[in-house]
Amino acid sequence: MVEVSMSEFEDVVRVNLVGAFLGTKHAARVMKLARQGSIITTSSVCGVLGGFASHAYTSTKHGVLGLMRNSAVELGQFGIRVNCVSPYTVATEMSRNFLKMTDDEIHSGYSNLKGAILRPEDVAEAALFLASDDSRYVSGHNLVVDGGFTIVNNGSCMY
Repeated sequence: MVEVSMSEFEDVVRVNLVGAFLGTKHAARVMKLARQGSIITTSSVCGVLGGFASHAYTSTKHGVLGLMRNSAVELGQFGIRVNCVSPYTVATEMSRNFLKMTDDEIHSGYSNLKGAILRPEDVAEAALFLASDDSRYVSGHNLVVDGGFTIVNNGSCMY
């Protein structure tokens, strides 16, 4: 924390939190006229846990969840649903480069759901569910796509 500059911290806030705010704001402006809609933000498992990423990233992902919940309360009166998808680490070129890990290391690192691998398509399908009429009565929900990662403390698990 001591070594992170204010400028670096603010850059992450602008992208992750201000970006989610502006996307929600401008989508809501159009959807209010139609008296319906579905807004989906993206957080992360870092939005529900601490200690897995930088202070800037973790705090912005917590902030996205607060923004989603507050927006769901405000916009529900207009028939607009607001939800969030929070994935675990997906093995992509960007995550491999940032984490300096292989796909196997990313998949096995803290995975709780054995025999399954989180793919980008899994996150997309979660978002499609939240956008669809199948979730017409779901609002203010954080759909965590993590194979059970956030429910297990691997440091103290007896299994």
